[in-house]
Amino acid sequence: MKLSFILSLVLLFGPLTLAIPAAPLEDDMKEAQEQASKAAKVFDEIMAIPEGGIPQSLLDHAECIAVFPSVIKAGFIIGGRGGKGLVSCRNANTGAWGPPEFLKIGGGSFGLQIGAQATDLVLVVMNRHAADLFTKDRFEVGGEASASAGPVGRTAAASTDLPTFRSEILSYSRSRGAFAGLEIKGSVITRDKDLNRAVYGRKGNSTEILTDGVSVPAGVGVFQQTLAKYSSHRAQ
Repeated sequence: MKLSFILSLVLLFGPLTLAIPAAPLEDDMKEAQEQASKAAKVFDEIMAIPEGGIPQSLLDHAECIAVFPSVIKAGFIIGGRGGKGLVSCRNANTGAWGPPEFLKIGGGSFGLQIGAQATDLVLVVMNRHAADLFTKDRFEVGGEASASAGPVGRTAAASTDLPTFRSEILSYSRSRGAFAGLEIKGSVITRDKDLNRAVYGRKGNSTEILTDGVSVPAGVGVFQQTLAKYSSHRAQ
C-alpha cells in the first residue's frame, strides 16, 4: 500500500515539479528581449541626434559596443549606480557584429550629483584587449582597461590617432535628452548569467557568445542589427 501510494504521488506531482523551472526561464527570455529592444532604441535615438552622436570614425573602428538603458544613479555628492544592458562585439574575421551578451553594471558615484536620475550609458570598446574583458565574469572599468569620456559629434575626431587609443573604452551618457561623454571609472561590469542562460542555454558561455559561436533567438538580434545600420563592418 505504501509503495503504491508513493508511486501515485510521483505520477500526480512529477509533471508539475518538472514544469516549475519553465516560468522563470520564460520570464528571463522576455526580459532579455525587452533589454535588447530598449538598447537598440537608445542607440537609434542617440545616432539620430543632429551632429551629436558618436563619431563615425569611432564606430567603424570599434571592437564592441555596450548599451545600458536607464541606469539609475542616486545620492548627494556620494552615491551609486546600477542597471542592466548588453554588449555586442565584432567577429574577428568578418568584422560583423556578433550575438549580444547580457550584462549588469554597478559601482560608486560618478560626478557631482543631487537626487536620483536615470541615465542611458554607452561604452565604445576600441581594441581586442578591452573586448576580451567581456568574456570574464567580472571586471572594473578603468581598472583593467583604460577609460575616458568619449568625443561627441558625427565628424568629431578622437584625441588620439585612429585606430590606436590611449583610452581603450570610451564612455557616453544620455540624460534628459542631452548626450555627452562621461567618466565612469570604477564601475564594475558583470555577466547577467540568468538572461544569458535563458537566451543561449547552458552551452552559451561568454566566449562562444562574443565570438559568434551561438545562434540568436528572434527578438534578441535586434541590437546587433541596429549596430549594423550605423557601422556594418570594421574599418581597416
